[in-house]
Amino acid sequence: MISPANAQFTFRQACARYATGVTISTTMGAGGTPQGFTANSFISVSLDPPLVLICIDRSANIVEHFRAANFFGINVLEASQQDLSNRFAGRVQDRFESVNWTAGTSGVPLLAGAIAHFECRLKKVIEAGDHDIFIGEVLHSKFSEGEPLLYYKSGYSNLAP
Repeated sequence: MISPANAQFTFRQACARYATGVTISTTMGAGGTPQGFTANSFISVSLDPPLVLICIDRSANIVEHFRAANFFGINVLEASQQDLSNRFAGRVQDRFESVNWTAGTSGVPLLAGAIAHFECRLKKVIEAGDHDIFIGEVLHSKFSEGEPLLYYKSGYSNLAP
């Protein structure tokens, strides 16, 4: 029989074989303080209406900001934004310090240089295992050209030439 620890390791390694884009999910916290974190758990759900989802570990401090917010943003990172991804993945006190961003129509932080932005109204939160799934209706989206920052086998990657 496979031990639970070994099964979890194998599951994580198998998931790591799925290449994903890298995003920073953002929202406005209490008192208008911008909040955000790096995530690759982002996916489109529906075209009509336009819905997306993000997943947040329930033990993460950031989850409370997203639960309390009516809106959240998704910033799809460009290949040169690895440092920004690392900053929002780390335990930095103020992740937005010295970061170039603007408030979107809904007030969510949109990061400069991202190749796509989505502004979403929170529609539903679903508990699933150790994560919460946040489903948002896309109110506004925009994109620009550029190569995406990718994550594969637990590390950053780029598209092959």
